[in-house]
Amino acid sequence: MNDPIVDIQDVTFAYNGETILDSVNLAIPPGDFMAMIGPNGGGKTTLLRLILGLLNPLRGTVRVMGRSARQASSSVGYVPQNVHINNSFPITAMDVVLMGKLGPKTRWTRRSASDRKEARDTLEKMEMAAYGDKKIGELSGGQRQRVFIARALVTRPRLLLLDEPTAGIDTKGQADFYRLLKELNRDMTIVVVSHDLLAISRYVKSVACVNRRLHYHDQAEITGEMLETMYPCTAEEVCPVELVAHGLPHRVLMEHKE
Repeated sequence: MNDPIVDIQDVTFAYNGETILDSVNLAIPPGDFMAMIGPNGGGKTTLLRLILGLLNPLRGTVRVMGRSARQASSSVGYVPQNVHINNSFPITAMDVVLMGKLGPKTRWTRRSASDRKEARDTLEKMEMAAYGDKKIGELSGGQRQRVFIARALVTRPRLLLLDEPTAGIDTKGQADFYRLLKELNRDMTIVVVSHDLLAISRYVKSVACVNRRLHYHDQAEITGEMLETMYPCTAEEVCPVELVAHGLPHRVLMEHKE
């Protein structure tokens, strides 16, 4: 029952000879709500793709729910940073959610009544049931993100991965969105890649700072002030959050960053 839902051991990944992730270790417990933060190009999206089984590590192992990442993919929901749907294309919110029922080798066909009921129920869970017949281009940024999450949730995943889900959403919309994720966290483990550090720090249970290497911090160590102070994380052996968490003065932290 207490086995990690994601277990990453000594993972290194390189692309065209350039090391993107170096000796990464991470164990995500069931029920965690983890923020994954770090500078652009630090390896956050690559790490998500390794968890999804879309990439294979150069060295090390990635286990998801006790299986290989690829074997567990049907139990993982994913909302990418850029959802490739043309907003001018005449597709409804319901159609987008039904796309989540398609397997990797399944062709688009008329969906069954049970599929449509599951899609409606998922839209209702996301407070979007009234918009099921609306064209995706007619929705606000926040509403579209709820639809994309509904698409990820319609398969009832145990793990939900989101890559920069609040990009293009206003401040109030972001707060509403994170409150929604906190509700979803009652039923599933959530990992969110985000740059909205202070906004998300109110809701998450843990933080992973990724910049080639990875530093994991549980709830007891994290405050909004720590997150603001440490960003961007470095790839050095000592993460700035560690310095703050262990009570070192702000002056020492600044010297470390220099």
